[in-house]
Amino acid sequence: MRFTLLSRAPVPFLSTALLKFKSVAPSTRVYRMAAAPSSAAVGDGAPSASSAIDFLSICHRLKTTKRTGWVRKDVENPESIADHMYRMSLMALIASEVPGVDRNKCIKMAVVHDIAEAIVGDITPLDGISKIEKNQREQEALDHMCKVLGGGSTAKEIAELWMEYEANSSPEAKFVKDLDKVEMILQALEYEDEQGKDLDEFFRSTAGKFQTETGKAWASEIVSRRKNK
Repeated sequence: MRFTLLSRAPVPFLSTALLKFKSVAPSTRVYRMAAAPSSAAVGDGAPSASSAIDFLSICHRLKTTKRTGWVRKDVENPESIADHMYRMSLMALIASEVPGVDRNKCIKMAVVHDIAEAIVGDITPLDGISKIEKNQREQEALDHMCKVLGGGSTAKEIAELWMEYEANSSPEAKFVKDLDKVEMILQALEYEDEQGKDLDEFFRSTAGKFQTETGKAWASEIVSRRKNK
């Protein structure tokens, strides 16, 4: 099994316990996963202490890996993947109730929707990687992380939430997909205001693609503030 890490930062847990490093290019690292540690879930399906800490050590990269789009635009001190997911979770928490949409499920989905990027990095369309290849890399990374977590009901829930989001197959997935875009353009507006950047491409890439009334309303508010600044 092979994973590509687009970031150059070291991965303490992965590099010491799970990965064999092989360099293929100055800016790209390919890692071959060793077998997942044997850690059974406890009786209620929650991970053991050992499995939980191993899993969280992998997730540390979400806090340290910067979002690729902002790095490419030379944004100073750009947000991390975890920063992005955290504000999405807050968005899900404060959004108005929507009939047929489970708020708690949306919060959980927002927390895990980019979790595989802890291993594969933040892959964007400009990286020259097809959507099929990107999905395959992320699926393999997620599978490995769930094995590290012990494979119990908690790991299963994370996997199901991630796959549901990727497939855009439920009202909750559509809602969280919109939050993903809303958070991005809000962050773009903030970087424009704070650093004088021109980040119009991020607004153009999301225009007309919102699926929910909340997404449309929040995006419209952000765009209106941008026009009136």
